[in-house]
Amino acid sequence: MPPDLPGFYYDPEKNRYFPLKGPIPGSVRKTAPVQNSVSEATEVRSFLRKAIRNAKLLQDRELYGNIISTRKRKGSFQEEYMKTLVSRPMVWKYQGTKKNANAALGLMHANVETPVGQFGTDFLLTGGANGSLSLFEVGKKGQQFCHAQKQTAMRIWPSTIDSQKEFCKDLKHIWKLSNGASFLCSSNISCISMPRKQAFHPENDASTASFAVVTTLGSESCSGALYVLNLGNPLELNSQSPVIGRSLEVASLNCTIWTADCNSSGSKAVIGTNLGVTSVNLETGVPLTLCRSKSDVLCLQLIQSGNIALCGFRNGAILTVDSRQRQRQLARHHIPYPSPKLCGTSSRTSSTRDKPWFVLRGHIHPSDTIYMPSSVSCLASLQLYDQYFLASSMDGSIKLYDHRLIQRGAIQSYEGHVNSHTRIHLGVDTYERFVLSGGEDSSVGIWSIKSGELLYRDKFSNSIPSAVSWQLSEESPKVPIGRERDEDECQGGRDHIWGAWLGSEEGLFWMQFM
Repeated sequence: MPPDLPGFYYDPEKNRYFPLKGPIPGSVRKTAPVQNSVSEATEVRSFLRKAIRNAKLLQDRELYGNIISTRKRKGSFQEEYMKTLVSRPMVWKYQGTKKNANAALGLMHANVETPVGQFGTDFLLTGGANGSLSLFEVGKKGQQFCHAQKQTAMRIWPSTIDSQKEFCKDLKHIWKLSNGASFLCSSNISCISMPRKQAFHPENDASTASFAVVTTLGSESCSGALYVLNLGNPLELNSQSPVIGRSLEVASLNCTIWTADCNSSGSKAVIGTNLGVTSVNLETGVPLTLCRSKSDVLCLQLIQSGNIALCGFRNGAILTVDSRQRQRQLARHHIPYPSPKLCGTSSRTSSTRDKPWFVLRGHIHPSDTIYMPSSVSCLASLQLYDQYFLASSMDGSIKLYDHRLIQRGAIQSYEGHVNSHTRIHLGVDTYERFVLSGGEDSSVGIWSIKSGELLYRDKFSNSIPSAVSWQLSEESPKVPIGRERDEDECQGGRDHIWGAWLGSEEGLFWMQFM
C-alpha cells in the first residue's frame, strides 16, 4: 500500500494520487445557483459580515476585556454588540392594516377579563390620517377573544435568508378587536401621547402605559378635539360592550391641534396648536393658554416632571414654555430671527420674512431659543440625561442638543435623513441608545445617539414610515439607573429581543432585532 500523502488520497484502480481539494474523478460537478438579483446577494453578504463581526467582538473581549477598540474609538463590548443587532433587523408587514397607523401609534397595557380568568396584555393603539382609531392586541392571547381577528404577517426583510425561518416563532402576533375597539373621529388623527414613566426604574415598565391622550387635527367643518383613553379598569373583551367608545372623553377646541403631551399622573395635557400652546385639565376639561404665537406649534414634549413644555415651531424655533403659568396677562416677547449662516437657512428664506423677529406671548426665556434650518418636525427629550433632547426639522436635519449649552448649538448631528415637508416621528429606544426615523424616500434609518453613526438605512416600504413606537420584549431585563447590562445579558440571543413598530400608509410593520 503506497504511503499517505498530506492533502492527497490514493486511488488503487487508477494507481495514482488525487488532491483532496479537487473533485473526485467520475463525479458530477455541482454548479452554484445563480442569484436572482443583486439585492439577494447583498443580503447574504450582509448577514455574513454580521456573523464575522460578532465573532470578532467575542474574540476582542476575550483578549482585551469589556473595553474594546473600534476603527474610530474605544467602546464597550455591550455597546458594540447592540450596534450589530440594530444594524441587521428583521421586518414583518401585517396584512389588513392599511391606513390604520400612518398618523400615530403607541403601546398600552391593560387587564382583560376572559372565561379563563384575568390577565394583563399589551395593546397597540393606532391612529390613521383618515380619522380611524383602532386597538390591536399584541401577543398570542388574542386567540381567546370572541371578537378578534388575527392579522397575518409576511416577512419582507430580509427575504432570502432561509436559515432565519426559525425566528418566525418569535414574531409578534396582533389581533384586531372588533367589538367597539375601533372609532372614527371627526377629523384626521394628529397625535397619540402617553405618560412617560421613569425609565430604568425597576418597578415600572417604561414601554407601555394604560392611559393615552389622542388629538385630532380639525378641519373647516369641525374643531380640533382632545380625547382621553383610559384602560385602567379590566376590559371584558368577550362582551358586546364597546372598548374605545365608552372610554373616550372629548374636549373640543376652536383651533388646529398638531401635537400633545401629558404629564406622568395623567391629570394634565399640553397641546400645540396653530395659535400657540394650551394646557388642558383632563379632569375638568378647562383649558389654560400658556403661549400665543402666529407660528404653529408642530411638536412639543413635557420635560422636568411636566413643569416645562419644550416646543417646536413652524418657523424653526425651539423654546421652552412654563406649563405652570397662571397669569392673566401673557408677557410679550420679540424673538429675533438668527442670521442665515447661524441656523443654516438660505438667504431666500430669510428675505421672505416681513420682520427680523416674531412676536410671542408667554412665560419663556428668549435667550434659550434655538433655531433649526426649517420647520421643526419632532422633539424627543431623553430621560436618563434630562438635559439632552433630539430635534428634527423638515430639511432632513436631526440634531442632539444640551439645555446647558444652548448657545453653542447642536452637540451631535445625524446624517442620512430625508425630509422636506412631512411631520415624521423620531423613535428612541427604552435604553436611549438608538434613534429611529423614516424618511420621505420611504427608507428607515437607525442612528447611535452617542456616536451619531448611521447603523442601518434601507427601504422596505413604498410609503413614508411616519409613525414609530419602540417596544421592549417581556423577556428583556430592566436595567437600573447607573448600571449597564452584564456581558452575559447582552448575549442572550432570542432571550433578549426587542424591536419597534412602524406605521405608514401601507399598514403596520414590526422591526425586530435579534
